[in-house]
Amino acid sequence: MRPALRQPLVLTGALALAALLSGCGKQGNPDGRPPAKPAEMTAAMVDPGRGTLSRARISTKSGEILILEPDGSVSTMALDSPGGRDAFAVTEADLAALNANLDLNLSGVAAPVRRRGPTAQELALEAFAARTRPALPAWQEGTELAPEDFIAVRVDTLNASGAGDLVEVTANLRQGVDADIAFSYATCALAGWAKDNGGKYGRHIRTLQDTRNGKLLIGAAFTVSDSKPMGLRVMETNETLRECKARGIPAA
Repeated sequence: MRPALRQPLVLTGALALAALLSGCGKQGNPDGRPPAKPAEMTAAMVDPGRGTLSRARISTKSGEILILEPDGSVSTMALDSPGGRDAFAVTEADLAALNANLDLNLSGVAAPVRRRGPTAQELALEAFAARTRPALPAWQEGTELAPEDFIAVRVDTLNASGAGDLVEVTANLRQGVDADIAFSYATCALAGWAKDNGGKYGRHIRTLQDTRNGKLLIGAAFTVSDSKPMGLRVMETNETLRECKARGIPAA
């Protein structure tokens, strides 16, 4: 239907005049009650693409817009449809075009369309993303590693279905190893496992630490995904593997 393709502009002055003539501007009833709502309201509409004026009637009951086209035909659209909403969308650019093409003074008819600012949710997500830290913790200067610090590590899937999107890394290290080094060992093992299983990202969920049989035991849970997740500590597989190699941490 043609009205959905074009975007006519409603002249609010004509609409107000039409409303007045339709009865909205009449005095109230003698008993003080407001006048009854008119069944229809008329408006003058401008098609900026054609530079022509059309008359339209708007039903206050059904919400339909009846537009009398220049060729005498009548087009119908629902007021609560995309075309109906567009018919009442007036921008500064539209008004400027009408001023130039139709020599009409429409200044002040519509307020400027302002750019919508970020929502509270968007601001919160932006602030949370700014808190994201690298996958491997920063170490103190002068930290030295010994091969015997890293004893063994394994990666287990925690999903009942066997899918690998929720995994736990269990790492054994020499007792007395710094907690950040222990977590880095678990993260590097996860990166190696993700590389072999096609995972691109890992998000840290929680880490448990214990001492058993004279060894430091680390249990770190992660989710693995193909797209980068939101999280305070996110692992990118290839980048993490390069960092593990640079620090001398085994990834398997």
